[in-house]
Amino acid sequence: MPKTGIHPGYGAATITCACGASYPMASTRGNFTVEICANCHPFYTGKQKLVDTAGRIERFQKKYGRKSAEPSAE
Repeated sequence: MPKTGIHPGYGAATITCACGASYPMASTRGNFTVEICANCHPFYTGKQKLVDTAGRIERFQKKYGRKSAEPSAE
């Protein structure tokens, strides 16, 4: 038995995924949401999610002043 008054309460909680799945569990944190779970994770589903990364490299280069390699004039 844990000592009284020094440990957080451990009670029922519901964890909800962004895909809509919910799981009843116990937690000291209470109810919360997660972005990905076993119901929608590509490792478990066998389906790869397509992540849109268009423009990320250009934004990085613009932000940090990097330019594409230009041929030098000789």
